[in-house]
Amino acid sequence: MEELAALPENEVELVDIRDEVAFERGSLPGAQNLNPLELQQGGYDLPEDKLIVCICMWGKISLGLAQNLRQQGYTAVSLQGGYALWLQRKLERETAEAAEDEERLKRIEGSLRKKFKHKISTKFVEAVCKFDLVRPGDKIAICISGGKDSMLMAKLFQELKRHNKFPFELVFLCMDPGYNEMNRRIIEENAKLLHVPLTFFSTDIFESVFHV
Repeated sequence: MEELAALPENEVELVDIRDEVAFERGSLPGAQNLNPLELQQGGYDLPEDKLIVCICMWGKISLGLAQNLRQQGYTAVSLQGGYALWLQRKLERETAEAAEDEERLKRIEGSLRKKFKHKISTKFVEAVCKFDLVRPGDKIAICISGGKDSMLMAKLFQELKRHNKFPFELVFLCMDPGYNEMNRRIIEENAKLLHVPLTFFSTDIFESVFHV
């Protein structure tokens, strides 16, 4: 796993020889599902300038196939531990990342209750009460732009709902005017970290005003 992770993606060809049903349930990113019998018989044109990494469930069947491909003239190896070990490592990483994110969220929410209580949280609650902004049964839409102000507003309303004495609903709306994939992903990841459940609706505003 470590050796594979260290290799540039453009130098590796991932070949998953498990059956189609297993492959559809999950595989390594970029892997292609090829029939092992046809591979042994030379039925595929594989890239000769790449390292062919053969993947099976446990890393045993793929050993023999990699040897066969080397006899055909390819540079081929088997992934030790197979898909099962790769999936286990992936789940371990995701669990560790989730725990780290949860700790960050606790620090962020804790800062609103402690560090910024007088500067932000208390003044927010006072304004809500003074101007009667929230009433029992209200459904409040928080418009999320992805910036600091709207994310802070979202967390303040979540804190208010958590400690308020009467029920009200919250929805968090984000209008996508035509963001590129990276910008939208940043908003999605920040919202996920902060436990703000976003509802996106897409428009073509950027495209519409491109020539204006």
